[in-house]
Amino acid sequence: MHSTSDSASVYPAHWEADVVLRDGGTARIRPIAPDDAERLVSFYEQVSDESKYYRFFAPYPRLSDRDVHRFTHHDYVDRVGLAATVGGEFIATVRYDRIDERGRPAKEPGADQAEVAFLVQDAHQGRGVASALLEHIAAVARERGIRRFAAEVLPANTKMIKVFTDAGYTQQRTFEDGVVRLEFDLEPTEQSMAVMRGREQRAEARSVQRLLAPGSVAVVGTGRAPGGVGRSVLRNLRDCGFTGRVYAVNHAFPEGGTRLDPEGVPGHRSVAEIPEPVDLAVLAVPAAQVPGVVRDCGEHGVRGLVILSSGYAESGPEGRERQRALLRQARSYGMRLIGPNAFGLINTAPEVRLNASLAPQMPGAGRTGLFTQSGAIGIALLSGLHRRGPGDGSIAGISTFLSAGNRADLSGNDLLQYWYDDPATDVAILYLESIGDPRKFMRLARRTSAVKPVVVAKGARHTGTAPLGHTVPTVRIPDSTVSALMRQAGVIRVDTVTEMADAGLLLASQPLPGGPRVAILGNSEALALLTYDACLTEGLRPLRPHVLDPAATPADFCTALSAALANGLCDAVVVTAIPWVGEEGVASPGEGADLAAALREATASAVPAKPVTVVHLAMDALADALAAPPPAAERAVRSLAQAVRYAKWRRDSADPGRVPEYEDIEETAAGEDIDRLLDELARHADITRSVPLPADDAHALLARYGIRV
Repeated sequence: MHSTSDSASVYPAHWEADVVLRDGGTARIRPIAPDDAERLVSFYEQVSDESKYYRFFAPYPRLSDRDVHRFTHHDYVDRVGLAATVGGEFIATVRYDRIDERGRPAKEPGADQAEVAFLVQDAHQGRGVASALLEHIAAVARERGIRRFAAEVLPANTKMIKVFTDAGYTQQRTFEDGVVRLEFDLEPTEQSMAVMRGREQRAEARSVQRLLAPGSVAVVGTGRAPGGVGRSVLRNLRDCGFTGRVYAVNHAFPEGGTRLDPEGVPGHRSVAEIPEPVDLAVLAVPAAQVPGVVRDCGEHGVRGLVILSSGYAESGPEGRERQRALLRQARSYGMRLIGPNAFGLINTAPEVRLNASLAPQMPGAGRTGLFTQSGAIGIALLSGLHRRGPGDGSIAGISTFLSAGNRADLSGNDLLQYWYDDPATDVAILYLESIGDPRKFMRLARRTSAVKPVVVAKGARHTGTAPLGHTVPTVRIPDSTVSALMRQAGVIRVDTVTEMADAGLLLASQPLPGGPRVAILGNSEALALLTYDACLTEGLRPLRPHVLDPAATPADFCTALSAALANGLCDAVVVTAIPWVGEEGVASPGEGADLAAALREATASAVPAKPVTVVHLAMDALADALAAPPPAAERAVRSLAQAVRYAKWRRDSADPGRVPEYEDIEETAAGEDIDRLLDELARHADITRSVPLPADDAHALLARYGIRV
């Protein structure tokens, strides 16, 4: 908290905010206060003469004492200054001064225009700092009753002109006396909102991408002997074939460095001793040692942290405060934070191959992204996806995985921003124990669902408190409301980890169904009937099952599936199979591989493509067919039904329709009637409570809107 010498000018702490910049780094935006004088002078000394000229329209090598006082003392109403900071130091400033219609300092109340000016250190230009500051100073101005900004910019200052032009506000531009004058309304427009959300998406996605694709990783807290959390992460990085450089850090290592065996990784006493920049640091040290390590990482320019350490919010009030301090410290250096109490992150892309987690086995590469707030759920999902498919990118496996633990910083929202336009991810799966910002989550989920499926399981649905360790503020809303919001956003909500895996596998490997009509075929009448009943239970429209002979061969299945796919009356197919009976008796379970090949052959030539899922008994080799199939009919059909409902939402949301226009609505007259009625009621009744409207007046008011009673 910063103080101000003017007791009437209370420091507006609610204007403080952390922002993610265009390159994925972070900065803190806050009001400038009187005790920032030294920071302001130091900041100005690092600005080039050219940038100073652009700001003041004349050579201005240094700030006078009067300038420093003026730029650090504000009333936070008519005069406001904000700074973007990294490591506690200024990297950019913005200020506004309220002006009258003639452009002079406003002396009378009611002026709703202000002049705005920016200054960004040259080393930080191009990072989107000015755009972020403009968004925040505009919000502050609206709060203080300012409706319009004016700015004067030299024509050569094209970067600043572009910041204003790209902001999306309605603006006017004039040129006079060699200066470009820009004026723009601060009322948010559809374009300005799109610009802000686009900047937000690109910045947050970039910050996640920097964590998932580091060029170098330092594991802090690696023991000198094999074993322990740090050495486990180090081993996992080695075994997965990580394409970057890896360093081990332990203050007990000998001076001058060492080399750890069997990993063959160089070891250093601190991050500061590593002879190159480090992109990602994984911390596996006691909580008491974390602040010192974070300081070393910040001063060394580390971009992101994974905190595996426990002893934070999950441990009680002292731990919660420790977690808040950790987040403040990380953000002060512009670092993003995963954790604390995290499980780690994985990227299976062949050019990265990162396993900076406690998962002992690297999952296969696939098209599904996973985010969990629980390490245990993460282990279960990784194990299930790895076990139920070959991981060749067509059936099982993942693209990226992140388990955020206490999610002090990075959350599911950040992953939705990243997955939205990630070409390696076709399906997003999230396990959430709490939703810190439901409005933003639903907005991001809806946008992502418009281009790829989003599958969510939410824990703690029947409790009234946030899970242990979750200090991010959460909004208490009924679980039924959460479900309704998710349906409106196109999110596929499931109840269990098994359902998450089932839905994710089907959606990642199969096309979306065009409707609810389902063809059923197979060599078991009983299994076909179970599938038929399951379809009815899930609201699908099953066709009469096509039951093959128990001795049907893979070729027979291929022919039947080809016919079903060609049938214009079906939108999806469920194949049911049991080991078939041939001349030599019952086929062995392993011969399901032949059936898998036959089913793939039938679907390869199908036009249009339709989803095909498989229900089987005692034919485990069918896990290699199409979608890695759950053995139970109920599970397979439930996943298919979820895909049907999602596909319908996609079709409906692609054509949202239009707002109808009615010729018999008299909105202006209705407003006048309401004002008149309120005036009359105020004269004759106590309107501090609900007062019934006379029937004649109610009917007349409804008639203004075309509603006849």
